[in-house]
Amino acid sequence: MRSSLKTLALVAMSMGMVSMHAAASELVFASWGGSYQDAQNATAVQPFASKAGGQVKMDTYNGGIAQIRSQVETKNVTWDVVDMQLSDATRACDEGLLEKIDPETLPASAKSDFLPGGLSDCMVGNVAWSTVITYNKKAFKGAEPTKVADFFDLKRFPGKRALRKSPEGALEWALLADGVAAADVYKTLSTPAGVDRAFKKLDTIKSSIVWWETGAQPPQLLADGEVSMSSAYCNRIYTAIMQDKKPFGFLWDGEVKNIEGYAIVKGSKNVKAAQEFVRYATSTDSLAKLASATALGPMRQSSLAKVDQKVAPYLPTAPQNQKNAVTSDVAFWADHSDDLNQKFAVWLGQK
Repeated sequence: MRSSLKTLALVAMSMGMVSMHAAASELVFASWGGSYQDAQNATAVQPFASKAGGQVKMDTYNGGIAQIRSQVETKNVTWDVVDMQLSDATRACDEGLLEKIDPETLPASAKSDFLPGGLSDCMVGNVAWSTVITYNKKAFKGAEPTKVADFFDLKRFPGKRALRKSPEGALEWALLADGVAAADVYKTLSTPAGVDRAFKKLDTIKSSIVWWETGAQPPQLLADGEVSMSSAYCNRIYTAIMQDKKPFGFLWDGEVKNIEGYAIVKGSKNVKAAQEFVRYATSTDSLAKLASATALGPMRQSSLAKVDQKVAPYLPTAPQNQKNAVTSDVAFWADHSDDLNQKFAVWLGQK
């Protein structure tokens, strides 16, 4: 009897491994390309494929939900797992374009271990990235900037400023610099008076702003001396400091955090393997390795202690960097982005 049971168990295990192998060999993971996707490949994709005994194909995702909507509506789903921003994942989930993900299927303590925003109906967070204020230390002989208000102080900290050509981030910082508490930023921006207040504050530096549109521009603008301070994606500046030895400084005050994570496309032919991949890629160890490779903040609290200590001080989720942080409000921007983008375009055209 025991021998029969043992044989059945081995057969079942063998069948499970074959099934996992077949699924993994067909799994397609789409992300943003570049060094970020390279890091995902090294820390999660290849280790998972090796464990599953198959291969995971890679593809590039351009953001938004148009590509996913097209696949689902035409019933030609070619992606299984996609790395998405929380705002896009929320919209796609609401439209029924993504599979629901049950937190109970994730490793133990998921609900208590993930940082706020890390678990949603259709996405499991992997990293938080942030837009921060950075500066060239050579531009300031005396005191260096320490708070958002310094970005708007052209007398104490002279020089051009660089900002992303978007109201997101710029309006939040304008209100912080004008004395609004981080917790009240979106409440204030929800009112006409609050929007006017933000644009009025931006008016004070408008003539000194250089606008950027791609993440590679801020480090170059700072290095070339075209600006003394700039908004920038935190990991871009980390790379410039560590790899390129640039004399840049971080200003974590008022960092605007955004959450990234993994979602499964509705109609995926490999749902079970996709679920296994999401579980593996969002484990404590996997997220710690990804954070160490990218300087992006792991969405699991338990991962922080395992991140390379040389990288840890630069994580947007490090406790000391979040004291006055603003977490981008997905619902607010979903409701107000069209209106604020229009107002921003009009403001840009005004002298």
